Amino acid sequence: MALQDVVTREYTINLHKRLHGVSFKKRAPKAVKEIKKFATLHMGTSDVRLDPKLNVQLWKRGVQGVEKRLRLRISRKRNDEEDAKDKLFAFVEPVFVPTTKGLNTVVVEDEA
Repeated sequence: MALQDVVTREYTINLHKRLHGVSFKKRAPKAVKEIKKFATLHMGTSDVRLDPKLNVQLWKRGVQGVEKRLRLRISRKRNDEEDAKDKLFAFVEPVFVPTTKGLNTVVVEDEA
């Protein structure tokens, strides 16, 4: 990963199937773990950071009212801290869309 190490993509994650059978009081915390696992899988980084807005989005309907599908923008960025274990980290933020139906994975061109 030299040239193409920094990338941003938009995904739709189906939390409904990932939270199937999870008891009510553990649904939102499990959703956070599942999003981190999803980002690790797709970006190949063990360091995953969530945007506070995403946390608000997950918890807005309470611990058991997690949305069925979420649109996420996952960015793989360089880690500029000197003593960092990994050279890259993934940053996950929510994308606010009216409906998540029929949306595919999209590579987002960075504004920078």
